[in-house]
Amino acid sequence: MKFENIMLHGFFAAGLLVCALVLGGMLTTHASAPESVATTAVAASR
Repeated sequence: MKFENIMLHGFFAAGLLVCALVLGGMLTTHASAPESVATTAVAASR
């Protein structure tokens, strides 16, 4: 039971780390919205 508890704590910490990294990546992007929309629209039309 102790091993499973340690594993669950590890998975929880890893999940929080991944969520924090994804959120940080989304908040610190330097591309403006019109630029990103224009690049995806051009790529989608081809």
